[in-house]
Amino acid sequence: MSGRKGTLRKQFEAFSDGRYLDSDGTESHCYNFYDWFCKDTSLKNKANTLFRASRRFVKKMDIDLDKHYVFFKNNCPMRGPLRDDFRICDKETGDVLFTVTPKTGCVEVWGSENYFSEALFEGHSLSSFYHMKGV
Repeated sequence: MSGRKGTLRKQFEAFSDGRYLDSDGTESHCYNFYDWFCKDTSLKNKANTLFRASRRFVKKMDIDLDKHYVFFKNNCPMRGPLRDDFRICDKETGDVLFTVTPKTGCVEVWGSENYFSEALFEGHSLSSFYHMKGV
């Protein structure tokens, strides 16, 4: 996993041009989703939402665009509806630094700073998380 060619900068620039890059820097045929349980036809709209949310998160958290990448997951929990998240990873190690479920009303932010032992934040909106962090 180390030495990925993709970066947040390249992924966000491609997204701004209407293209989708995977974490390896290649054109994505699955809209940057690593795993999903929804219909394939749903991925593009989900990716559009997640790219916008991850771009804002990265900016607010001042994450280096050239040292990280993002990928998406569509999760099927034991109970409840499907949930989408984005994961911000270190480009060199592939380690996940943040996992964020940005759905309004049930936002969760998990992070490596507490070794993912519990959510860093659970709330109604990412804006509340940013306010809590003072960003």
